[in-house]
Amino acid sequence: MTAKRLDGKVLAQLLRSEMAATVATRIAAGKRPPGLAAVLVGENPSSQTYVRNKRKSCDEIGIANWLHTLPADTSEQQLLYLIDRLNADPAVHGILVQLPLPKQIREDAVIHAVTPLKDVDCFHPENVGRLTAGHPRYYPCTPHGVVKLVTHNGIVWAGKHAVVVGRSNIVGKPLALMLMQKSTAANPAGCDATVTVAHTRTANLKDLCRSADILIAATGVPNCIRPDMVQPGAAVIDVGTSFVDGKLVGDVDPGVADVAGWLSPVPGGVGPMTIAMLLYNTLRAAELIDG
Repeated sequence: MTAKRLDGKVLAQLLRSEMAATVATRIAAGKRPPGLAAVLVGENPSSQTYVRNKRKSCDEIGIANWLHTLPADTSEQQLLYLIDRLNADPAVHGILVQLPLPKQIREDAVIHAVTPLKDVDCFHPENVGRLTAGHPRYYPCTPHGVVKLVTHNGIVWAGKHAVVVGRSNIVGKPLALMLMQKSTAANPAGCDATVTVAHTRTANLKDLCRSADILIAATGVPNCIRPDMVQPGAAVIDVGTSFVDGKLVGDVDPGVADVAGWLSPVPGGVGPMTIAMLLYNTLRAAELIDG
């Protein structure tokens, strides 16, 4: 068996084309273009690459965007002052503070500082609470990208056993919430799946993973999902990213392609979808703020 490829690059391009048309219609109607402000503190090479790719995608579909670059020794108060300015700027609909931050800046303080309406990452406790209650304002970008990628390829979530390996606030927890919830008018990305959340310290992780119809790996541990951990024919979604000898690799061992029915690659799978969903949230924020 050779797994079918879940190609995030192709789907992300399709979504960007659709969003470009929506943005053009808004501008033609005399409305302000959606605006995304990115904040980068320090010179982390990976963060610089991520922000550059996000800004390129914004340019492609007509979203106004700005990059605020701050030195690595920026104080927490200086960063919070910038966020306050962006919160008050009517041209800015979404604020992205690229993580990780230098050690002198508390991540929680920054997450709380971004006004919930402009929190297009969906990190603010208010937005997390709305997601938990099944009334999301925005969906977190990477989990939403996973749901879109799987659904677009005709894989049904409802009634399936989905195992999420990873419990981060960015991917594991919010993805599990989305997968277990009902699909409603207020929560269209609810998936009606039966969900198990595991992690690298879970006992009998191999057997648990083998019970999954859909297995999502989001640990950041290279090649931690091996072929003998996968049910034949299962859909395997690789969300992990690590660098090994300068090469980007995921959580899933390449040999899984010989067992799984579907497999998202790293790179080219969930990564492009994450950026597409950030643009989607920015457009949604413009609609909520400006109409």
